[in-house]
Amino acid sequence: MQQTSLGPLRDVSRLTLGGGGLGRIWGETSIEEAIATVHAAVEAGITLIDTAPMYRDCEQVIAAAFAGRLPDGVRITTKHQLGAPPPGEAASRLEASLDASLAAMQVARADIFFLHSNICPDHYVYARHPERQAMFATPWRTYVDEVIPAMEALKGRGRIGAWGITGVGVPDTILAALAHDPAPDVVQAVANLLDSPGGMRSYAEPPRPREIIAAARSGGIGVMGIRAVQAGALTAAIDRSLSPNHPESKDYVLATPFRVLCDELEADPATVAHRYALTMAGVDTVILGVKNRAELVDCLEAEAAGPLDKDIVRRIDALGLRQD
Repeated sequence: MQQTSLGPLRDVSRLTLGGGGLGRIWGETSIEEAIATVHAAVEAGITLIDTAPMYRDCEQVIAAAFAGRLPDGVRITTKHQLGAPPPGEAASRLEASLDASLAAMQVARADIFFLHSNICPDHYVYARHPERQAMFATPWRTYVDEVIPAMEALKGRGRIGAWGITGVGVPDTILAALAHDPAPDVVQAVANLLDSPGGMRSYAEPPRPREIIAAARSGGIGVMGIRAVQAGALTAAIDRSLSPNHPESKDYVLATPFRVLCDELEADPATVAHRYALTMAGVDTVILGVKNRAELVDCLEAEAAGPLDKDIVRRIDALGLRQD
């Protein structure tokens, strides 16, 4: 397993084990298989595990896998979807969520703690689900005046090693957050061949993930690539039931020419999609949404195969599938 730096973290594996699959968000798996997948990932050289309380059983899986003793060199992340709390409450809500996650996983601290919310301009109204945006979006002034000081205080007290943002909010605001001083240590950014956040996107503007990755790289901010297979849209078949109108279903249809190309290359679409994400400039580590050991093995083989040939990248990009 190749290793890299991720913001202030050194010796981070190029693949990160994500908690969504372990927590049974991306299709069904058993707790026992999820635990076995965690152990297999660590044995294969994965040194970072990305969790969140929203990932159903993920924290339970981590506790069961390690019983409070992370293996040497293994780091853990967690998150909090703060939304838009009343003034003055962000710090206490962030710390309460951190406390609960650490207790659930039976670990003493988080190596990275992410603001899981979108970040949006003050008084912004989302195109999708505006009636719920107070739950999933944090306004800019709350981010600057409350979230940043709270995160910096947690880091100063040693409760977290670093802090970050999930960079799928309104793109102009995410770019402003990356340029702000202090900036996050790490950003989670969409890294797939469609440039698609899929169902994570509730704003109307173009998503601009490559600009976000480039801005982070320019500022020395670590980048964790998310949605490498766009929640299944870039695989041979989506592994759960979705409405035809779901963003992932629409992206699956959009990606039909990509699967045709993979057939020509005699390659599995998920493998090619993961290798594409690992090839993207500025992406330090790619988060896996695997839910079992078989899927993990496929991703390990993709990483071991190395970057995609430049000609294959050009052929994929020439399909014209990137979203705007």
